[in-house]
Amino acid sequence: MSDPKPLPFIYQFAAGAVAGISEILVMYPLDVVKTRMQLQVGKASGATAGQEQYSGVIDCLKKIVQKEGASRLYKGISSPVLMEAPKRATKFACNDEFQTIYKKLFGVSALTQPLSILSGASAGICEAFVVVPFELVKIRLQDLNSSYKGPIDVVKQIIAKEGTLAMYNGLESTMWRHGVWNSGYFGIIFQIRGALPKPKSKTEKTRNDLIAGTIGGTIGSLLSTPFDVVKSRIQNTASIAGVVRKYNWSWPSLFVIYREEGFKALYKGFVPKVLRLGPGGGILLVVFTEMTDFFRRMKNIQ
Repeated sequence: MSDPKPLPFIYQFAAGAVAGISEILVMYPLDVVKTRMQLQVGKASGATAGQEQYSGVIDCLKKIVQKEGASRLYKGISSPVLMEAPKRATKFACNDEFQTIYKKLFGVSALTQPLSILSGASAGICEAFVVVPFELVKIRLQDLNSSYKGPIDVVKQIIAKEGTLAMYNGLESTMWRHGVWNSGYFGIIFQIRGALPKPKSKTEKTRNDLIAGTIGGTIGSLLSTPFDVVKSRIQNTASIAGVVRKYNWSWPSLFVIYREEGFKALYKGFVPKVLRLGPGGGILLVVFTEMTDFFRRMKNIQ
């Protein structure tokens, strides 16, 4: 049995954009918590005296609200909101396009799990090129020690002090993060959808998508968190001429963190990340599916 005819790219892009913005508006505070915990270094690896330390998600949320105000939980959201439309649109649109390309390349009419994983990884790499500048701005603003006035100020200071190419600091680690996350996310979605009872109603279809997307987001987070920690460290380290950056490339940085802070440090921020991207993955898939179904009905594409 062959898969449904794919939508034109523009409709896939629009559906992904709506899904991404819906998810970020609901789940953003957990992203702030995740970044704070990932940037937190242990005392043995250079934490300064008096530097804020967080023992967990609730502790981090409480300290941010008590000491900085509730609005801080949405600090830097303008950058990801601007990013979410092209980011999620690229994710889903490229994933669907790569599925079509790989089915033709391998001579099959229906999607398989290996092709789902390959399509997801390919889409993730494309997505990385779109999101890196936005992620860089977001990370710098979310840092507790940030002195930037806003997104535009971040861009101005980075370009002035570090050069234009510094806006793409962390590209390689972002490619790893998104490639790994998307391959896990879309691969698991394919598997879970196949294991669940075939939906007989719209409600059951939404339920299946919510379950598949949530599990996919959870597994994607489990696989990609070490690269996410590395990406946060790389993007929060300024590029200074003549100074060797402690965190630069993904795999060497993974070993630096492991050596200095232990294996658990590679999963800093995992709990808020999975709390966001587990349910967030479900929200993404449900909204994306609803939007693509709407466009199919509108354009009479079956």
